[in-house]
Amino acid sequence: MQVGHSPVMPDQVMQSLAPAPGSLQIDTTVGGGGHTERILEAASPDGRVLGLDADPAAIARVAERLGRFGDRLVLRQANFRELAEVAPAAGFGAVDGALFDLGLSSFQLVDRDRGFGFRAGGPLDMRFDTSRGVPASDLLATLDADELAALFRRYGEEPAAWRIAKAIVEARRAAPVDSAEALAELVERVVPGNPRHKRRIHPATRVFQALRIAVNEELDALEQGLAAAVDLLRPGGRLVVLSYHSLEDRIVKRFLQAERRGCTCPPEAPVCVCGKQPRLRLVTRPSLTPTPEEIEANPRARSARLRAAERLAA
Repeated sequence: MQVGHSPVMPDQVMQSLAPAPGSLQIDTTVGGGGHTERILEAASPDGRVLGLDADPAAIARVAERLGRFGDRLVLRQANFRELAEVAPAAGFGAVDGALFDLGLSSFQLVDRDRGFGFRAGGPLDMRFDTSRGVPASDLLATLDADELAALFRRYGEEPAAWRIAKAIVEARRAAPVDSAEALAELVERVVPGNPRHKRRIHPATRVFQALRIAVNEELDALEQGLAAAVDLLRPGGRLVVLSYHSLEDRIVKRFLQAERRGCTCPPEAPVCVCGKQPRLRLVTRPSLTPTPEEIEANPRARSARLRAAERLAA
């Protein structure tokens, strides 16, 4: 199936990242390659980009689509939690910019082999890298109702977490809940929504989000990736993050605030003893969101939030 992939907030990303000719940049989630392509063009003629993705299909796709850039594009199949090791090994030990686009690509959403999206369906795998970890169907088959409810609340902020978890445990006594279609239909039965209110999202959206985050340990990976990126940035280098839900954005916001503040001593301490200096200054204050025109053209962008910061001198 051919899929059109539109990068989210491309103009705001480029303005915030500000890649210059000859610069070294990292796109930590190449996805469909839309942002990567624009960064390479802006960094011409000799700037280079390291592109990472945990999904081997994304790496193969971008290698083919952006092959015209030759050795200016270096691709590695890796999760951005591995950035501290992968980047220096690839020749990107000090860089001028790092982009984190935390959303799923359009290609993943229509992949019928991994069940990322309830509209495309397919077996409930949800792993970015299918050679690691356990699929989402295993969690649905083995966790008890309390554990499932806790997962849906923590990673999906799902108000009906307990009802959904109980329904899954009851349903799996008759047959495994191991496909995207089956899970979406079950959630819709449990949480049908008010017919008088037009729902903006499918009732299963939060449950799918929660499972994907749990399977890929996304929040832990984000904290590790952000810390590694700041270590790699040269003074004046930019960190740009696109997040799509409050759990991600909260982590990003707190991280940027901490790096902007520097000192971690308690407020009552008479003098600083930790010795930590501010390492970032905010470029976006407040965060940026898509224009109404972009949301109309690309509904996937509706929940996006962009935060950016610049590395201070060491």
